[in-house]
Amino acid sequence: MRYYIERRRGVAAYQQIVEQTERAVRAGVLKPGDRLPTAREVAETCAVNPNTTLKAYRELERAGVVELRQGVGTFIAADAADRSHAPDAESPLYAELAEWTGRALAAGLVEEDVRDLLELALQERRQTVDGGRA
Repeated sequence: MRYYIERRRGVAAYQQIVEQTERAVRAGVLKPGDRLPTAREVAETCAVNPNTTLKAYRELERAGVVELRQGVGTFIAADAADRSHAPDAESPLYAELAEWTGRALAAGLVEEDVRDLLELALQERRQTVDGGRA
């Protein structure tokens, strides 16, 4: 697991770590027993304070997503498999989305633009499903 902290996003770094970990578990990228990087590793790769990562891992532990094993590391909890309900990275849907994302980035969009487009599409879908109620 490699984290990407977007400073311009306006979301605290620890929260981004939480979101990315939960997303990876839901998608089946992270499975029970998988070890997360150490706080020091995340600090080095993301230029954050190790305490930021520890705060995120404690929040994930409270949510039952990870297990902190003193002196050993942080691991995806056995119960986390119950959270996985999205298609995994091997699914055709993922492949289509990855291809579309690549095209969008190649066309000059930045990650924030891609997220905004996806959110707009989701909002439109919700409005269609809800009969126009937002």
